[in-house]
Amino acid sequence: MSQWLPLAEIAEKVQSGQLKAVDLVEQALKTIADKSEYDAIISTLEERARARAKEIDEAVQNGGSLGVLSGVPFIAKDNFLVFGAETTAASNILKGFNAPYQATAIERLEAQGAICVAKANLDAFAHGASTENSDFMVTKNPHDTTRVPGGSSGGSAAAVILDMAPFALGTDTGGSIRQPASFCGAVGYKPSYGLVSRSGVIAMASSTDVIGPLARTVEDAALVLDVMAGIDPLDSTTIERDSARYTDLSGIVQGKKVGVIKEYMDEGLQSEVKATIEVAIQRLKDAGAVIEEVSLPSLPLALAVYYIICPAEVSSNLSRYDGQRFGFSATDAKNLDESYMQSRAIGFGKEAKRRIMIGTYVLSSGFYDAYYRKAQLVRTKLINEFVEAFKKYEFLVGPVAPTTAFKIGKNSGDPLQMYLSDVMTVAANLTGVPSVSIPAGTVGDLPVGLQIMAAVRKDHALLTMAKKTEELLS
Repeated sequence: MSQWLPLAEIAEKVQSGQLKAVDLVEQALKTIADKSEYDAIISTLEERARARAKEIDEAVQNGGSLGVLSGVPFIAKDNFLVFGAETTAASNILKGFNAPYQATAIERLEAQGAICVAKANLDAFAHGASTENSDFMVTKNPHDTTRVPGGSSGGSAAAVILDMAPFALGTDTGGSIRQPASFCGAVGYKPSYGLVSRSGVIAMASSTDVIGPLARTVEDAALVLDVMAGIDPLDSTTIERDSARYTDLSGIVQGKKVGVIKEYMDEGLQSEVKATIEVAIQRLKDAGAVIEEVSLPSLPLALAVYYIICPAEVSSNLSRYDGQRFGFSATDAKNLDESYMQSRAIGFGKEAKRRIMIGTYVLSSGFYDAYYRKAQLVRTKLINEFVEAFKKYEFLVGPVAPTTAFKIGKNSGDPLQMYLSDVMTVAANLTGVPSVSIPAGTVGDLPVGLQIMAAVRKDHALLTMAKKTEELLS
């Protein structure tokens, strides 16, 4: 059982004076300190968090109007620009960088009374599926310290399950919220592309980057999304939010048409994971859902498409980290060219360099048509297959990852094996559809996540289905 109440309840008790925001912040900071051996946190915002908590408590005493997250502590992945601590994206090249402004998501949460207490570890620049690519530390899985928490939002997922805060923020470019949620046993929500502003979040692959919450329950995740969602003039890719609140989760499972993705239940799936997912699907069937198998023929190509498009966008987005304007800069360079080369050679880790090289290669003259253009054509084909599938089914389901959390070091020397961790999550990013990971059960002590997807902009329906499924599985 978590030591935190549901988010809405915390805010209610703070507003009524039954709980003090300063005590909640101290509780979060104490837990972070007590569980530091898990290496989930890069930095804490002690001074700013305490000051904000004090302001909230004073506002309560003076009868001021407060938001729906009053006094709720949270943790942001360290690729969100936040005041009060460095923003490093877990990379040496950004060591010492203090944000000149805050991410829109952070601003919206703070406007509703939430308090950011810490920045979570991640794979540097969010490149990875295990949090082993952080330049600072390797986060441990909360259930088994010899295993990874998943990635790239591994620190955020671990922090929630370790009770460091009631919710955390992550980014999902190819599964980076859902896969660690599956490995750690959290709820991880990836909204429709553009539903949450990316302003003030360090870009990885701009056409697939999505921001979302990691929480203990679907209800908590829905409340955080409800606060963050909607148009932002600072991000031209943002879309209109639903007129209904995402927290209105009343609905039924009976009669809902659910497609089980054939390609995700085939070979390569750990047998115990498959059995756990099958039990979850059976629960849906018993509750009256109409379950059928569905095939999306282009799915086996999704991973290859993703690892062409994603590095191409990474190589473009990382070109701004050149050691000249902010972040780390090599001090003993004799001229500008040398400064560029040394700053990037020292500042970037192996995975960032690997993705820059792959991306630059697939975008280069002579290879653009052979790789990048072809990948974009297959992406369009994949989008069309999802659109067709959602004409027949309201939801698509399958596992989040082919295995449970693997051992630290097991795949770190084999990039291809590591990339396969994303095989079941990248399609949702390439097509822009919303997707959620909810705990489906365990294999031994290790959690397994069930993935549910809905059509683009059907976030409200997806959250409702996730809540009902969560009730059936608990």
